[in-house]
Amino acid sequence: MSRVLGLVASACGGLDVRFAAQLARPAADRGWELAITLTPTAARWLETTGGLGELEKFTELPIRSTSRLPGEPRPHPDPTVFLFAPASANSVAKLALGIADNQALTLLGDVLGTPGITIAVGYQIQDTRVHHPAWRRHLDTLASAGVTTARLAPEAPWTSVLDLLPAP
Repeated sequence: MSRVLGLVASACGGLDVRFAAQLARPAADRGWELAITLTPTAARWLETTGGLGELEKFTELPIRSTSRLPGEPRPHPDPTVFLFAPASANSVAKLALGIADNQALTLLGDVLGTPGITIAVGYQIQDTRVHHPAWRRHLDTLASAGVTTARLAPEAPWTSVLDLLPAP
């Protein structure tokens, strides 16, 4: 039986053409049941480009980008493994600082540092971002909570971050 992967994404360049092909499909092919949560901007990008329909092919669960209303049932089971990719510099900073201003960051923030929970973050940043004085601290904060991080190189397939996860 497959395990549930909390697959989370923010709006980064390539999301519309790489997320389904290089993350969702390969993760499903590896045996993960996908519980997909998107930041509001990522959801808007994928809705505009038709990418949400492509993602729906890889999961039977609803794709989330907003919180549920009081009394609504939980749409996803509780994963013990999460992959946040692509993660923008903005979303990495917010996660490290505990800012949960959207459903994707709330989901991750609620489990960050919890024993038994695996979180990997594949981030996409501009080359100049690594020089920002807070950037290293954000990555160090996430590492201190047990998060594995890796930079998504523009020329390399995003599938490489799937290797950061345990087998389903």
